[in-house]
Amino acid sequence: MVTDKMEKLRELLKSYGSCLVAYSGGVDSVFLACVARQVLGDQMVAAIADTPSLPRRELQEAMDLAERFHFPVKVVHSKEFTNPGYLANPQNRCYFCKHDLFAELKPLARELNLSVIIYGENASDIGDFRPGAQAAAEYHIKTPLKEAGLTKDEIRRYSEELGLPTASKPQMACLSSRIPYGEDVTPGKLKMVEEAENALRDMGFYEVRVRHHELKAGHLARIEIGPGELGKIFVNGTHSRIAEAIKKAGYLHVTLDLLGYRRGSVNEVLERSPVIQRTMTAS
Repeated sequence: MVTDKMEKLRELLKSYGSCLVAYSGGVDSVFLACVARQVLGDQMVAAIADTPSLPRRELQEAMDLAERFHFPVKVVHSKEFTNPGYLANPQNRCYFCKHDLFAELKPLARELNLSVIIYGENASDIGDFRPGAQAAAEYHIKTPLKEAGLTKDEIRRYSEELGLPTASKPQMACLSSRIPYGEDVTPGKLKMVEEAENALRDMGFYEVRVRHHELKAGHLARIEIGPGELGKIFVNGTHSRIAEAIKKAGYLHVTLDLLGYRRGSVNEVLERSPVIQRTMTAS
């Protein structure tokens, strides 16, 4: 039962004695930080990475949530944007990101005298392509949500019971996930994506991705919108306003993905490539 899972989560957190929570402001990390605060009190601290791949609005919202729910947050500056492995954007890009993050969190945990580092991998992530999990294993990062067997839906349900506004928050992968594997990641590209997605959200769209594609003559934005929202695009000239706003962000062409937003669409190329599939299996 879910209540048993919650009890197991609390028992796991209590067994740590103290912890540093890898915090992003997303559904899982907010829930984990709040429950850790309930169980461990002052013996927990959250840490968030201020990086070009995290939208400024997300960073501010994460800090506001920490203040609202009374848990301390340390801001760190991870170094993935000096890492050639990350910037080259291979299919295991997330490995380099998490590796560099945990490299920053390890000494911080020692400095704060916190016994373990934990992060928000959950039971729904089992079987997904998650290179970051390899980095977590290398740094011996704890995954109490997964160990307790809590799924994403269950975490959302309990988040609602705790009064967390993230209970209904859409999935928020980092901005680098908008760039196809093999195309270099740069702060300039991420800024374009961020501005384009902000424009769409300001127009009232909820589930949003702007996929960034390089062309010989400029940049193309491929918009993914939640399937239930696609109809809104062609009402009252909204499509024209979208195109204008996204071109202001620096795009030459603006296209709409007719399949709409779906989780992990950046990985669809992996499923079609036997070579990449072999690499995934080996990693």
